[in-house]
Amino acid sequence: MVKSFDKISGIVFLVISLLFISGSLKISGSAYGSAVGPKTYPLILGIVLALLSLRLLYESFKKHAETEQKEKSQMYYKNFGIILVSAILYVFLLELLGFIISTFLFLLVAFQVMERGKIIASIIISAVFSIGVYMMYVNLLGGTLPKFALF
Repeated sequence: MVKSFDKISGIVFLVISLLFISGSLKISGSAYGSAVGPKTYPLILGIVLALLSLRLLYESFKKHAETEQKEKSQMYYKNFGIILVSAILYVFLLELLGFIISTFLFLLVAFQVMERGKIIASIIISAVFSIGVYMMYVNLLGGTLPKFALF
């Protein structure tokens, strides 16, 4: 991956994670005195995204001097644009298609943009992740996620 693209995306994801964390802190705590409230899961996801963004920034600045001459390839604006558009569509289709289907489709598109040709692996990983996160959130944490609303 191009290091300047890594720097830009690391900064963008860090800003998004900080907004995500601040937004999750505004969610009210559990009304029943439970340690796990509605803000716990989004807060954990925001922290994980922040840590991964910091790691990406660290790696991109660490090898900046070594790889600057080696990397003269193009920026991946097209791939970034496709994933950005699919993320926006994901947000709008989440209520309509439900969590499992919309997450599956988003991940499938993102995996195919990142690494074309491995369609079977992309389908399996997208399906396992979508269903796994849904089952863990709904069954273990007792939360609710959007269901298939077309019927």
